[in-house]
Amino acid sequence: MCHPTDSRPPAAPVVIGTVAEEGRLEITAADGNRFNAFRAAPSVPNGRSILLLPDRRGLHPFYEDLARRFAEAGFHVMAFDFYGRSAGLTPRDADFDWAVHMPLLEPAHVEADAAAALSKLREWSDAPVFGVGFCLGGSYSWRLATTDLGLSGAAGFYGVPRFFGNRTEQLTAPLLMLLAGEDVVTTREEFAEFTAGLERAGKEYEMKVYEGAPHSFFDDSEEDWSDACTDAWHRLLAFTGVRIGEPAA
Repeated sequence: MCHPTDSRPPAAPVVIGTVAEEGRLEITAADGNRFNAFRAAPSVPNGRSILLLPDRRGLHPFYEDLARRFAEAGFHVMAFDFYGRSAGLTPRDADFDWAVHMPLLEPAHVEADAAAALSKLREWSDAPVFGVGFCLGGSYSWRLATTDLGLSGAAGFYGVPRFFGNRTEQLTAPLLMLLAGEDVVTTREEFAEFTAGLERAGKEYEMKVYEGAPHSFFDDSEEDWSDACTDAWHRLLAFTGVRIGEPAA
């Protein structure tokens, strides 16, 4: 089960400024697809940018709020929608039927739209860019680290390895996996197979399993998992920070 429609992200434990600029925009990919995106810029940049990939709901308000939280922590952020080809530019609110559109989504679609969103993000900041995604978006965040987009790293919350595909050999950036111990979407066996492949190929990754946590635990309403949310925030900050030269905590 992904986040409910009224979910909102937990606050960042490290806030260094405010949101200096934010807003929705429409982007056109190289193949002509038009899709929605949301940008948030920090008042105090931390030298890092994030390409934010949503869960199966697409560019739900959860991810606009999360972009703002990342900007408060110093990141330039671009969040983008997956479903422009099949659902157009309509809102991804409680009435959006993602189940109709998700089966139509192909990896090439995500990669084309990510490239266009990333190009727009780099117009505003030349900082190193990290992919960050959730569930479906977590899987594609990892997959984008196998492309020529030049990501400095890719983080995924409770991603699904099957959407990563057979791309281990092409991986060029480190991965961060933040996993739910009681995930009903992906088994531990799937992740064991995934990480075994990464290790055989000599690829860099970090993994944290939050024992007992449900799929989509990164949610402000999940009070029982507030400590896990805070820890995930710190791990993400450290993962991105080390790769721009910040000392490890």
